[in-house]
This record gives sequence, C-alpha cells and structure tokens, in this order.
Amino acid sequence: MRSTRIIFLLLVFHILTAIGSRAQTFETLVTFNGANGGLPTWPLVQGMDGNLYGSTSYGGTGNQGTIFRITPAGSLTTLAGVSYAHVTVQASDGNFYGTTPYGGSLQLGTIFRINSAGQLATLYNFCSLKSCADGQYPYGGVIEATDGNFYGTTAAGGTNNYGTVFRITPAGVLTTLVSFNSVGLAGTGVIEGTDGNFYGTTSNGGSMGDGTIFRVNRQGTLTVLHTFQFSDGKFPYDALIQGVDGNFYGTTYSGGTGNSSTCQGIGCGTIFKMTPSGTLTTLYNFCSQANCADGQWPSGGLVQGTDGSFYGTTEALGAYGESCPFGICGTVFKITSSGTLTTLHSFDTTDGSEPYAGLTQDTSGSFYGSTNMGADLSCGGGYGCGTLFRLAVGLGPFVETRPTAAKVGAAVIILGTNLTGATGVSFHGTQATFTVLSSSAIMTGVPAGATAGRVVVTTSGGTLKSNTVFRVITR
Repeated sequence: MRSTRIIFLLLVFHILTAIGSRAQTFETLVTFNGANGGLPTWPLVQGMDGNLYGSTSYGGTGNQGTIFRITPAGSLTTLAGVSYAHVTVQASDGNFYGTTPYGGSLQLGTIFRINSAGQLATLYNFCSLKSCADGQYPYGGVIEATDGNFYGTTAAGGTNNYGTVFRITPAGVLTTLVSFNSVGLAGTGVIEGTDGNFYGTTSNGGSMGDGTIFRVNRQGTLTVLHTFQFSDGKFPYDALIQGVDGNFYGTTYSGGTGNSSTCQGIGCGTIFKMTPSGTLTTLYNFCSQANCADGQWPSGGLVQGTDGSFYGTTEALGAYGESCPFGICGTVFKITSSGTLTTLHSFDTTDGSEPYAGLTQDTSGSFYGSTNMGADLSCGGGYGCGTLFRLAVGLGPFVETRPTAAKVGAAVIILGTNLTGATGVSFHGTQATFTVLSSSAIMTGVPAGATAGRVVVTTSGGTLKSNTVFRVITR
C-alpha cells in the first residue's frame, strides 16, 4: 500500500507538471547575430497579416539597424535598413508608422511610413523650423488617434528645448501642440484616453526633477496630473496604458522603496496606478525580494492581458541575482491590479538578457517580446545582440479591433487567428455585416444602434471576444 501511494503521488506530480508546462511555456524564436540585426529596443506590433513587426538598433547592412517581420513560428524577414527605427502602429490604411529618434536630413529624427513589403517613406524631418521649434529626438513613436491623425512626443526642441507634443496628418503636416518647460522632457509617447484627451509622462522635470504625468487636449492645453518624488518612482521611461477599469498604469525605471543599495542608490523602479483625476498609488516596488529575484529597472511599459492582469519586463537581475553575467539578465512578470507580482521568467543570458522593451500580446493569447542583449555572445562586443521570444501563460485566443473607438458607419478591422469561415460579428450584441479578408483579419463597420461593449466574432470553433471594450463615438 505504501509503494502504491508513492506511485500515485508521483503520477499526480507528473500530471501537474505536464499541466504547468502547457500553461506556461517560454521559447526563444530568434537569436540576433548582427547580420540579421541586433539590439531590439521597442515592443513588437501585430500586423493585419497575423505576423509581428519590429526593429533593431544595430546590425543588418552597414550595422545601421533593421525593420523586420517575424511570423508567429519565428521566421524572420528583414524589410529595410533604418537607424533606430521605432515601429509603433499599423494604421487604418494598412501601413506601419513610427519614428527614428535620430537620422533624417538633419539627423535629429523623423516620422516614417513603411508597408509590409518594406517600401519606406519619410513623412517629416524634425528641426525643420527655426531653433527646432518643432522638436527633435522623437523617441516615443506615434499613435493613430480616433480623428485619423497621428500624435507623439519629442525629447528635446520646441520653444523651450524641453520637448514637445505634436500632431501630424497622414500627409505629413505637423502641428506642435505643447512645448514643455519645467514640466520636463517628454519622449515617452502618448496614448489617447477614453475621454478623447492624450496622456503621457515626462522622463524627468517637475518640482523634484523625477518626472511627471500629464494630460493634453486636442487644442494643446496641458495639465500636470502627478509629479514623481523618488519614493513613488523616478524616471518613467515608457508610455502609459489605460486599463479596462479606466485607470492608468505604468512603470518608473528607478526610485521607489526597494533595496536601493542593490540598485546603485538610484532606486529599483516601481509599478503605479493613477486615476484619471491624478491620484497615484504605487502598486509595487522592485527589489522587494531577497537578492532582487523580482528584478529591477523596468524600462518598458505594461500591457494588460486578457485575464485582466498586467505584464511587463525588468531589464536587470531576477532569479540569478548579481551572479548573472554582466549583472543584467532581467525578468518577465505579471502583476494584478491590486499589486500582487509574480515573476514568470528570469533570463540567464543564454536565452537573452536586458529585456529593455515591454511585451505584446498577440491574438493567439501568447506574449511576444525581445531582449536587448545576450544569447549569441560572439555578437555585440561580447554582450550578445539579443533575441525575440514567446511566452505562453495559458491564455486563449481573442480578437482585437482597430481602431478601438469609432462612429457608427466607420470601418473597423478585426484581428484574430483562424478567422476563416467566421459566421458572425457583433458589437455589444448588435450584429454587423463583415467580410473575411484572411485567416487573421476581418473588415467590418460599426453598425447602427451599437453601444459600448465587447466585439464578438463567431467561428466554427466558438466565439472570440475583443480584448478591450469598443467605444462608439457620438460627438
């Protein structure tokens, strides 16, 4: 009976292990080696064709960096050679738009457009106005807003040389909405809130020099919502996201109350929540665990998964602590809206190190990301040129709408997987006409009578819900 019980317990252990391995799987998809690129710095973007698009800051022809496409299975194709390109959005016209913080005719940054075949066009060269009143160094990329224009920030320039918030039309006509002053340097990009205003962070400035969170309307009226002061974070390096609860979430690279000695005295970073009115709550202080097993320095932003939790990366430490080669490594984590953090993966250099960018959840349910260094240590002066990876945590497929808000009658693209043979599309219960473009995209429109809610696609395999609420614009 004793031996039978042991065998039973071992069987249970193996079953649970198998279930766990199915629920969470980490896989390196691409190892950069210089020839195919290196040092990926920004998150990936899912395209309407079901592939993912991104860029590297190094490697490729002439070591100038690349814009690439990767299939979900990991097949990499270089589309163009561009220095420090930041591909941030696939717009409603099917093209990808982004920025280069350097380069262009004046070497002070550009806004570009590129299609899935690699045809590249420059929309705007920054510092085209006297004294760079239009800004320079647009690190944060651009977003496509519900008015069809693109919005972004620059890290310098403007009338005060502290950076700007700008709007640019698809034809390339740029308008400066805000020139920052003592509020600080922008450059982290903006998001469009559900109220139609734009929200972002400055990486420093404010009364303490630690950065701010701001709101700006379409007319350029700027409101500072929060000023960081080290204890609640310092240097927010990436854009905010707005959660399904209406609050804003983000990270600060340093500051906080974690083990500052381990973090070289600059603080280890935080995760925060802020209400639309500006009340900030620190959800987590990194290096709260022994030997910083939870990681430090979250330079990338957050993404909200379909389970409601938030996912992100830290660029240093983790389970291997300071024994990690170069003291970097880094982690992938999950955190609930109440602040419970779980480390999902710790890098050890062989699978990459320093995941500088945040994650992207594609419509299969898996998360995709990159490491800036590690893996092939013969590349990048011995530090490695980085990787692309996939992390599955057991979340199922969903659909994503582009845009996430529009007026009745407006065209909407629905991204997903295995959409061929779809039999129905509804906006919060209101049926819509649609056309299946491919296995990964559906063309539809906002039907009359639609109200705010989830978009649902019915397929032969069941129903797929949108990852966010679709808003029907009435103004």
